[in-house]
Amino acid sequence: MTELSLEEYTALTGQELGLSDWIEVTQARIDAFADCTEDHQYIHTDPARAADSTFGGTIAHGFLTLSLLSAMTYQMPNITGTRMAVNYGMNRVRFISPVPSGARIRGRFLLQKVHQIRPGEIQTTTEVTVEIEGQDKPALVAEWLGRRYFGETS
Repeated sequence: MTELSLEEYTALTGQELGLSDWIEVTQARIDAFADCTEDHQYIHTDPARAADSTFGGTIAHGFLTLSLLSAMTYQMPNITGTRMAVNYGMNRVRFISPVPSGARIRGRFLLQKVHQIRPGEIQTTTEVTVEIEGQDKPALVAEWLGRRYFGETS
């Protein structure tokens, strides 16, 4: 992971921060997510029944795809001196295309804004597009808010 100063990072506003590695969305991952969220809808967990659905097989939960953003963002540049980074929320999320079991996805990150909240705390707005390998339409597009804290821990 690249380390940038806050000034260098802020200078990337309006530019792509990077592209994550591919992540395979296996049926085992989908099933584990279903167990964690208690969402066992057949389009996610029953390959035989899902084969007869509109999707032609099982698909990942939209929220599984969204939750994988956390893993993807660890591959983006870090700001030197960050002591903690937290998810602050989303301004918008759209699930554009289903992610079939066995597909690979990756995140494309575009820095939209860096805003100082108070000394030692910033908020970032990042547009994220999750691409599905071999498909033209993305799995999702989101505007993600993050907070970063600098300085000594209290």
